[in-house]
Amino acid sequence: MDALEIARWQFGITTVYHFMMVPLTIGLGLVVAVIQTVWYRTGKPEYLRMTKFWGKLFLINFIMGVATGIVQEFQFGMAWSEYSRFVGDVFGAPLALEALLAFFVESTFLGLWIFGWKQLKKGIHLACLWIAVIGSVFSAYFIIVANSWMQHPVGVEMINGRPVMTDAWAVFTNNTALVAVPHTLMGALAVAGGFLLGIAWYHLWRRRRDGIDTIGPDGKVIPGEAAIPGRDRTDHEVWIRSLRIGAVVAMVSFAGTALTGDLQGKLMFEQQPMKMAAAEAACHDGTGFSVLSVGNVGSKNCDEIVALIEVPGILSFLAKGDFTTEVKGVNSLLDQYKADYGTHLPDNPIYGERAGQEIQYVPVMEVTYWGFRMMIGFGGIAALAALLALWMTRKGTVPASKWLMRLAVFGILAPFGANAAGWIFTEMGRQPFVVAPNPDLNGIDQVFMFTAAAVSPGVSAGELLTSLIVLTAVYAVLLVVEVKMLVKYVRGGVGSAMPELAHAPVDKDEDTEGPGTAKPADDVLAFAY
Repeated sequence: MDALEIARWQFGITTVYHFMMVPLTIGLGLVVAVIQTVWYRTGKPEYLRMTKFWGKLFLINFIMGVATGIVQEFQFGMAWSEYSRFVGDVFGAPLALEALLAFFVESTFLGLWIFGWKQLKKGIHLACLWIAVIGSVFSAYFIIVANSWMQHPVGVEMINGRPVMTDAWAVFTNNTALVAVPHTLMGALAVAGGFLLGIAWYHLWRRRRDGIDTIGPDGKVIPGEAAIPGRDRTDHEVWIRSLRIGAVVAMVSFAGTALTGDLQGKLMFEQQPMKMAAAEAACHDGTGFSVLSVGNVGSKNCDEIVALIEVPGILSFLAKGDFTTEVKGVNSLLDQYKADYGTHLPDNPIYGERAGQEIQYVPVMEVTYWGFRMMIGFGGIAALAALLALWMTRKGTVPASKWLMRLAVFGILAPFGANAAGWIFTEMGRQPFVVAPNPDLNGIDQVFMFTAAAVSPGVSAGELLTSLIVLTAVYAVLLVVEVKMLVKYVRGGVGSAMPELAHAPVDKDEDTEGPGTAKPADDVLAFAY
């Protein structure tokens, strides 16, 4: 057993799992804040119902994200202590700001929003949600600042073998971070858009299946009412508006991810050329973008990869914005990397049994090549589905097809897949470095760290394997818990988030809510729990 490989698997599994919660929390939080703002401005009951329903799902996901994210902090110190020592002077500021400022603000004001429905004035209550959501955005910004420094170290000076931050402004305005932040936010909105679209489609389909909504001679929907609390004409408005909002958000966010992703590609060409080449499985210099390449899985020989379908000039456009610039391939870069950073790991005890081994500068190309395409492919599928959804619901409801409903629900996973694939590509494409060097040898003193030197020297492979198994099992249980809770409240519809609907007429003017108007069945804990 290799302690380094097990530690990487452990961090990879827990991080990707945690990151599944992050984009939904950020994206859905922003959408819920906008919806509540519309309710505050218009007083329309459907927007109140939308706020409470989607807000309930937002809270379930937020709480699970907090629980799974705590593990990351412990892994830095327990499994990656050498890495923590190396980056500690730089990471101290952004991570402290994330925990002590952004997350503190986020959790405090989210608590006020949860418990303040009947206790706070509507404007103040809305402000609490906006502050919490903005706090989550800043939380993401500080985390991405830290991660971007690993991709592109700036603002430091090497002192006694460790980078010491000398320019905080350079660290916090790292161009890698300034592009990654909007890209991440657009990805989060894509997740939220797909989430709204899929669930709203399911509820509109159920209303048709149950005979509540019917289709008139002109093909347009005729909303009906059922005796079940909450399933009235306003309920139809909740789902059709949610679906169309989700579709628009999904399409706009895909355009945003494409634009910011293009900027990231150009930075990657400058800062991590090997990652760029590995993303294309480009062994030789050229300008063509590979649509499909094949090779022997796991092979370290780049020349065994064959491009079956290639579009000339596109790789140059991704890298430099033109169609003629020749992009260096893996073989050319390999010689350059060996000349700059050595052919073998230093004979230093910090590398353990790996000391003196040959350095593999080429990342796992099956992961980088297909991860890059899965990111783009899943995002494109979600955007196309959103466009089709807008067209198919132009008459006020969804088709009666059960298979289309299932497809819409499973389509929720597409933007999640795009986000996960993007982060896996970003992190694994950086190998063998945990802190990637700047390619300009005449610039900043070469600040980099091999992943082999980052793992804790005092932790055995057996201990890491035990923690990997335990954490994976715990996370699997948490996944079951979250999915069951989400499914429960999704199936329950608006009534699951608003028990007060069972104790009030369906045509109640819900805009009259305010301090002192709560029903006994609608106490302060009803929304929270």
